[in-house]
Amino acid sequence: MSKIIIDTDTAGDDTIALLTAIHHFKVEGVTVTGGNVDFDQEVENALYTIQVANSNDKIPVFKGYEGPVLNVDKVSHTTVEDVHGRDGMGDSFFDKALQRPESEHAVDFIIKTVKENPGDISLLAIAPLTNIAMAIKKDPAIVEDLKHIYIMGGTNNSLGNITAAAEYNFYVDPEAARIVLHSGVPITMVGWDMCVGFSVINDDEHREIEALETSGSEFFRQVNQVVKRFNKEVHQLDGTTHPDTLLVAIAADESIMTQSSHYYVDVETDGKLTRGYSLVDVNNRSGYPPNVRVCEAVDRERFKSTLHDVLRAIT
Repeated sequence: MSKIIIDTDTAGDDTIALLTAIHHFKVEGVTVTGGNVDFDQEVENALYTIQVANSNDKIPVFKGYEGPVLNVDKVSHTTVEDVHGRDGMGDSFFDKALQRPESEHAVDFIIKTVKENPGDISLLAIAPLTNIAMAIKKDPAIVEDLKHIYIMGGTNNSLGNITAAAEYNFYVDPEAARIVLHSGVPITMVGWDMCVGFSVINDDEHREIEALETSGSEFFRQVNQVVKRFNKEVHQLDGTTHPDTLLVAIAADESIMTQSSHYYVDVETDGKLTRGYSLVDVNNRSGYPPNVRVCEAVDRERFKSTLHDVLRAIT
């Protein structure tokens, strides 16, 4: 079973992505960075999700940076409780998990684990890329030992979801995204455009999931209560988007990704209107060599089947 570390800003879809990772991989640890909701709540959400998964293995959770690389000691980004609920879990307000976070810093855990498993660890990044960028900055030698980084972030010449130009994870910490994208590690990027195009679970499909009648399907219903309402009211969308789960599903089974290409990808860090914008140079106008494999199409039915398998297995 492949070894991974999953880096998350645990809320809503992150929790289902984490369940998917536990189902398919040997999860060496979960690292948490600032993002969707209050940082300490994100940590609690990760711990509770691991409890829901009911894994036989202990999966440790590590606190990372709350703020972006240029201001790591302060929280200075936009949280999105309106999307995920005040607790990030659909306003379910679950009990505190029994497991507690580790004392080791997330960045130190990433560096140590990669060094102890050269060529065996992939990073599944479903949050702003602060922790991963800081690990690379602290010990650049890990670049040679990382197997792969799968990134949910950016867009491929499409509208963003936090501004017209930017996807949330890249917008929150574009400097971190730039460091990681130019690190030299093999990277696969699944952008927000893929999530809108292929990961939406509509109302009928929500009923199919509820009909599974497992602890997993009930958890899925609960954590999606607020985002389902948000999508109807704000985006006139019947259903919920699952970008993080799609990323993890592709990492587990790359046949879900039916089309991809290698492109030069960069991130705007200075633009007043376009901060966090991801340049995906599909026409190679820049002349720079490709640095990222970009997902361009997905087998939606295979993705949905993977999601059902995960939720069905949690009884």
